[in-house]
Parts: sequence; structure tokens; C-alpha cells
Amino acid sequence: MDIITCANGANQVNRKEELAIDAFNRDIATNKGYLYTTNARLSSYLANSRQTEAALGVVDFRGKRVLDIGCGDGTYTLELFERGKPASMHGIDPAHEAIRIAQQKVEDRQMIFEVQNAYVLPYKANSFDIAHIRGVLHHMDQPIDALREAIRLAPILVVVEPNGYNPILKLLERFSSYHIEHQEKSYTSATLKRWIKQIGGRVHTRRYVGLVPFFCPEWFARLLKLIERVVERLPIINALACGTYVFVATRVER
Repeated sequence: MDIITCANGANQVNRKEELAIDAFNRDIATNKGYLYTTNARLSSYLANSRQTEAALGVVDFRGKRVLDIGCGDGTYTLELFERGKPASMHGIDPAHEAIRIAQQKVEDRQMIFEVQNAYVLPYKANSFDIAHIRGVLHHMDQPIDALREAIRLAPILVVVEPNGYNPILKLLERFSSYHIEHQEKSYTSATLKRWIKQIGGRVHTRRYVGLVPFFCPEWFARLLKLIERVVERLPIINALACGTYVFVATRVER
């Protein structure tokens, strides 16, 4: 892969984002992985599994060069690699402790993990076939800049984000200490669509998925899982009840 040097100082992570990165690094230090990936409770496992299924359901990863932006501790990068069968996976994340854990999972796979700033990445345009962005934008103060950089590097974007229309999620972002510490602020599908248009892309596949919230009691997670697929198919209700919004965007060539 060709690598280019980017100008220093452009789109740097600000103090609020640094605090969120510090929080994720502390999670690694205390749990040897993120709270929702390592030693995770059933609800986190079910919620994340549905997100992986959704990503695999909207685009074909097989044989592709995939950039995973915000790969975290590599758990779901590895899951996508094993289930999606891409030619290669390249994960980047600003949390150095997360990358350290992710690098331990590579073994003989065609995978690379690096500490990088998603706003300015040192790769040439079209270095990848697909850019996968999962659960990252809602931690950022400049999410549109991350999307712009992603679509520069790959003609296809797969984005998995918390559903900004979900009222329970909005309450958690305001009052949950975990959500506040990790600087979480979800966006609506309309906002994301507008951003994609601004950076020269077009959304052509989108779904509301997932009913099981992270960190909920096991009995509640099992109950919601039973009705999850039914709720996902109900217009309007799915936009309000589902926890995750998944979409595919492609670059509009001029």
C-alpha cells in the first residue's frame, strides 16, 4: 500500500475527543479490552452480533481491501474478517492501548492495526475498496471530516451508528455516566444523509436494526431479542425503537 505524508495540524483531535480516547484506554487497562467486547455481558454480545450481521448484509466484503476506521481493540475487525472474507483488513484507531490489544489478534491473517487520526490518514486516494465505520462518528466533534477522509480512500462506505431517532438513547447520552465519559452523541439518518451528500456521496442502502441495548439485564436482553426482527420490519416503529442505523454510501463520480 502506498503511504503519503499528511500535513501536521489539520483536523487534529481536540481536548474533548482526547478525554474520550483516554476513557477507552482506561477501559483497556482495567478490562484488557473494551467493556462491550471483553468479558462482555449477554446484552453487549447480542447487540454487537446484530451490528456485524447488518454490515455483512448490506455489502459484500469478499475479496475486498477493507479499511476499518475506529477499529478499537480489533474484536469486530477480526469478526468481519472471519465472516466477510475480505482480501485484507486495515484497522485504525486513536486509542493506543486498544491498538496494542488488536495487534495481538493478527496472527497470520492479512490484517494490520495502526494508531491513526481518522481525520487525516496517510494513505493515497482509493487505497481501499470499502471503508467500514462502526460506532465511531458519535464520539467525534468533526464527524463529517472523518466521512470525507473515508470516501477519499474508498468508493464505498459502510457506516454503523447509534440511531439518533431513538428517544431512550438520547436520554442515555444525556444522563448515563458511561455515555458522557465517552463523549457519545448520536445523529439522525437525515443528518448523516446530508453529510454524505456534502462530501460527494450518495446513500443507497439503509436499515434500522437491533433492539437489545448494551449493558442491560440478561432477562431483558433475551426478551427483546425474541421480538427484534419483527420490530426491525415495522416502518416508523423501527426508526424510533431500533438502537442502530446502518447504511451504505458510494462516491458520486464527476
